[in-house]
Amino acid sequence: MPELNSEKIASSSSNQGALVWLWLSLLVVVLDQVTKLWVASSLQYNMPMAVLPGFIDLRLLHNEGAAWSFLATAGGWQRWFLTGLAIVVSIILVIWLSRLKRGDYLLAVALALVLGGAVGNVIDRILYGYVIDFIDVYYSAWHWPAFNLADSAISLGAIILIIDALRSQAE
Repeated sequence: MPELNSEKIASSSSNQGALVWLWLSLLVVVLDQVTKLWVASSLQYNMPMAVLPGFIDLRLLHNEGAAWSFLATAGGWQRWFLTGLAIVVSIILVIWLSRLKRGDYLLAVALALVLGGAVGNVIDRILYGYVIDFIDVYYSAWHWPAFNLADSAISLGAIILIIDALRSQAE
């Protein structure tokens, strides 16, 4: 009868690394898609609904480009380029997550947030050819580019990545 090797068992379970954090990615995707469906069915295109008057509106917009509408008027090829790029980045993030130690919580959370946001926006690009944006932050005539929950997760994940890198350098 083969002998159980406790080192092998511990090694195989740690190979799973931080993949347990994929639940956070899934949560981001679900919340992102639910909010986008709600906004798309509840709001008229580009018609604001005040949330915090003078500062935040909900406003249904379609972004055919990348962040800040970069490449939005590129003629259509950007849809598949940005989709492919996001899929490649998502695969890299899953591999990176799988190689983390279970104790790398901050890095795991950051990667899971970026992954969930990337997948949320990829779903839009595949289904509609554009990303649904709806959070409009502004003051007077100044407007920050509209964004969505996926974008928020990506931004928060990027900030946490920077914090984790600075924290790691300080150690």
